[in-house]
Amino acid sequence: MRHPLNPAQKRYIRRFMLTMTAYMALILAATYSFDHFHITGVAAYALAIAPGIPLLGVITVIGLYLAEEKDEFERTVLVESMLWGIGVTLAICSVWGLLEVYAGAPRLWVFLVGPIFCGAYGLATPLIRLRYR
Repeated sequence: MRHPLNPAQKRYIRRFMLTMTAYMALILAATYSFDHFHITGVAAYALAIAPGIPLLGVITVIGLYLAEEKDEFERTVLVESMLWGIGVTLAICSVWGLLEVYAGAPRLWVFLVGPIFCGAYGLATPLIRLRYR
């Protein structure tokens, strides 16, 4: 049975959801704008960068949670989850890069590195919790 969320966890979830909502809104707005309007120059660069700002916010949110969390077990789970997320991301990107160079695989869009990390990090967390049971 899962224990109730502590204040640091509640702040983390709220902050994470806000930044990811901003990311989704900006990625949808950028995609729509580039698909329907002829955007060039500085405006194109600004619009392309806009969805990245909330992603930087996600990194900040994770760091804030790590600093605010008082429970050492929860901090350990977070750190181990991030390490697994980083490891999986590095492995995928490194192997795919070799496939691109030597086998002519299609290019992996660099902006997918963030979602790959988040997915691996998210999948690792419950597995790490299971390991400690």
